[in-house]
Amino acid sequence: MKTEAITYLTEVALITCVVAAGRADLVIRAAQALGAPGAIVYHAHGVGPRERLGLLGIAIDAEKEVVSLLVAADYQDAIVEAIYRTAELDVPGAGMIYAMPVEKVATYIPAELLEKGKAS
Repeated sequence: MKTEAITYLTEVALITCVVAAGRADLVIRAAQALGAPGAIVYHAHGVGPRERLGLLGIAIDAEKEVVSLLVAADYQDAIVEAIYRTAELDVPGAGMIYAMPVEKVATYIPAELLEKGKAS
């Protein structure tokens, strides 16, 4: 086991966006255009009032994609707005987006980036 100290990133936000299946790519492209490094996409099944409008009031299958992004807190508002506009979340049933602060994140950080961060 390595004995090196763990480097934690702070001032991070988790942005989560729920959209209809097949629309996650729009969300990811909008976030990456503003510098978001990557995303996690997973499939989900949702039930809401709009899904109960099927034939005879039987619930319609509502496949969703959930996109999660970790971003610097400074860029959170800009990325949320870009995703909201690009994914057209102002349309009923298009999805939703929310953001929350993350206390700390630990992951691999190349030594040259750590040195650069210490120098600033």
